[in-house]
Amino acid sequence: MLYNLLYSVWGNCDSWQNWLNVPHRAVLAFFVALFLGLICGGRSIEFLHHHQKKGQPIREDGPQSHLLTKKGTPTMGGILILGTASVAILLLANLLNPMVWVCLAVMWIYGLVGFADDYVKVTKQTANAMTAKMKLVLQFLTALAAVLVISYYTAPENRFMLTIPYFKDLALNLWWFYVPFAMVVIAGASNGVNLSDGLDGLAGGLLVVAFAFFAVIAYICGGDMAQYFYIRALPNMGEVAIVCAAVVGGCVGFLWFNAPPAKVFMGDTGSLSLGALLGTIAVMLKQEILLAIVGGIFVLEAISVMIQVFWYKRTGKRVFKMAPIHHHFEQCGWAETTVVLRFWIVALGLSILGLLALISK
Repeated sequence: MLYNLLYSVWGNCDSWQNWLNVPHRAVLAFFVALFLGLICGGRSIEFLHHHQKKGQPIREDGPQSHLLTKKGTPTMGGILILGTASVAILLLANLLNPMVWVCLAVMWIYGLVGFADDYVKVTKQTANAMTAKMKLVLQFLTALAAVLVISYYTAPENRFMLTIPYFKDLALNLWWFYVPFAMVVIAGASNGVNLSDGLDGLAGGLLVVAFAFFAVIAYICGGDMAQYFYIRALPNMGEVAIVCAAVVGGCVGFLWFNAPPAKVFMGDTGSLSLGALLGTIAVMLKQEILLAIVGGIFVLEAISVMIQVFWYKRTGKRVFKMAPIHHHFEQCGWAETTVVLRFWIVALGLSILGLLALISK
């Protein structure tokens, strides 16, 4: 909005064009979302406290310590991230770029699904609200719409390509099989982040690392710099870096209040929507495999749950002491902050490994 207004007025001025480039707007988007989060966070938490007398219901089959330390903490804090990031995006992104609107649509539709789930949880005080089948149907329908729109606005030579990281010109054309594959990526990322949201600061910190990584990828592949790196050039994808930067700012502002001991939880409102947005951006940038590398913690969390459920149904025994896997380490005696910091460190290492894809032969 602000970008389009300024560009229409001063777009022909070289000095203003320099200030309106992607890196400058990405930095501004980060700080706008961050400051809005810090300013509005306290009042948002008070509002949630007022309307959630008992806070988020804590799983009785989870770590017993959580029943004491986390009881009464409000959820739906993801609204703070979605709101601040959306304001920054609307102000500083080029709203004539359809990919910006796809990002906003995915983020808010998944956010509404998560909000509905959180609302039932806090009003009925149950840890299980919306059925898994209902969630998946809504997630996959939204993912289908997003993938079709993205494919429509992607150049034909890249439309159904699956990029192989660490090789500039190596890619597989999946034809229309790409559509269901991309749907699984979006829905899978959504649920992977959702499963990671179980400890104070864990999901928020992991999302900061992942979105910061994809901000760099979007900026490089969306401009002239792609020719100098082992990455496919995708015109007009530079604006996605603004979206990523805004979400990073929103997550950092949220972490101010979500740091141990958390004053508010992200809830499904935030985790489902931000995970879906992360998957959508990976699909836009044709870096689905790279998402699995950089988001390795999210993948590990999801796989740990699938292994636990599968093996328990088959044998009646557990592979892990508790799933998702962050709870397993808690049960092994790790302090909550230790688990969170070590998972952050692993995520940072994976993002560096992902950056090597830009320069590896």
